[in-house]
Amino acid sequence: MPTSWPPEEIRRIGYHVVDLIAEHLSSMSDRPVFRAMPRDLVDDFLTGPLPKHGVSADDVIRDFRERIEPYPFGNGHPRFWGWVNPPPIVIGVFAEALAAAMNPSCAGGNHAATYVERQVIAWFRGLLSFPAEGMGLLVSGGSMASLTALAVARHVKAGVDVRRDGLCGTRTPFRFYQSSEGHSCLRKAVELLGFGQASIRIVPVDDSYRLDVRALEAAIGEDVVNGVRPIAVTATAGSVNTGAIDPLAAIADVCRRHDVWFHVDAAYGGPAILADTYRAVLEPLALADSVALDPHKWLYIPVEAGLVLVRDAEAMRATFSLVPPYIRTAGSATGVFGLPWFSEYGFQQTRGFRALKVWMALKHLGLDGYKRAIEENLALARYLAERVQQTPDLDLVSTTLSIVCFRFRPAQLEHDADIDRLNRELLERLQLGGEAFVTSTELRGRFVLRACIVNHLSSRADVDLMISAVCRIGTELAAA
Repeated sequence: MPTSWPPEEIRRIGYHVVDLIAEHLSSMSDRPVFRAMPRDLVDDFLTGPLPKHGVSADDVIRDFRERIEPYPFGNGHPRFWGWVNPPPIVIGVFAEALAAAMNPSCAGGNHAATYVERQVIAWFRGLLSFPAEGMGLLVSGGSMASLTALAVARHVKAGVDVRRDGLCGTRTPFRFYQSSEGHSCLRKAVELLGFGQASIRIVPVDDSYRLDVRALEAAIGEDVVNGVRPIAVTATAGSVNTGAIDPLAAIADVCRRHDVWFHVDAAYGGPAILADTYRAVLEPLALADSVALDPHKWLYIPVEAGLVLVRDAEAMRATFSLVPPYIRTAGSATGVFGLPWFSEYGFQQTRGFRALKVWMALKHLGLDGYKRAIEENLALARYLAERVQQTPDLDLVSTTLSIVCFRFRPAQLEHDADIDRLNRELLERLQLGGEAFVTSTELRGRFVLRACIVNHLSSRADVDLMISAVCRIGTELAAA
């Protein structure tokens, strides 16, 4: 099969692909939210051999249409509220295709993609009131954003030349602090950075699942007295369990007084700074040394689109810069204005054009459009919480930002173990039934249903349908 297509063939197949995209995006609400792949199809994907002979593009697209498109993740549906996975904004879908057509390597250099990314970074610096001398990168997601940020924290706060000597040359124990609600990626980052999970100290939370600042200060003080070197506090601005926002300003004050790096995981909740109800509580993000924020969450950008911002650009560069000769000696390597390459600020050398979909979406919706969409999601979460409170047999357990945690609790069940068991069965039937899709978590030992509304397609009617399905399934299970 030819690898180079004439323009008319590109257009013919391209129009076909656009038709498939339009059909997929416009028909999701008429389908089940989730549809499990048949076993025989799963087996075929797991065992099918690498093709020896190529087939036509029409055959490949037909295979996609028949065997892949009918079984999506489900997050394009208006009644999908699982994890933190929104439907994609349409212009972001087209931006992905345009970025792939250009196919630049965004390590650096003097071409449009690098300046688009620098503009996107500058826009987010402005949104969070970060200093102009700060730096950032678009990365795969919040996990890589936090790993990048904590690598800079290690470089700045470890007290040794980690790049030259590593950590094995010091006998000083190190410490990272996070609450019990902190995301698992923070623990992974600490492990990958060579500190080990034993260096993490879990700080208790208050009744609203927010990090207890007095307990944090006491923990840091105790560690210092015992010869432990604090490296970083990782706070959360919108936990994935409950949406809890840690008291950022108070934590920043503790970190400043103890000379500890202050990192905030705002991967989910950060964009809520656009909403009137959460602006004040999120404005202290400006006090952080680093922030992780995922445009592919509450800004509806197609994955992957994560972002890390670091207050001290020179520290970020010093952590990662290792310029190879073939870049250092190239005539246009640093760009027209002498700007360092992005690869000097992170681990990746070859980097995709992630910035285009973020740039096009921000240009298309603007801050006003995003503000409306986010506030509509918040209003819908409040409506869901109200419906739960008004519905017999439903208990509201927690709600912050756009996350609502609740459970089905019929009067005839008194023991938490029995209620947990019923809700586990209820959740499985709800997901496989395709009427709506929520997920679960555990809060203070209780299994709860969890809806995270980061979906610009959802309506009150969708919430009503989900509540109806939960009550019907729960009642049937309770009576069985």
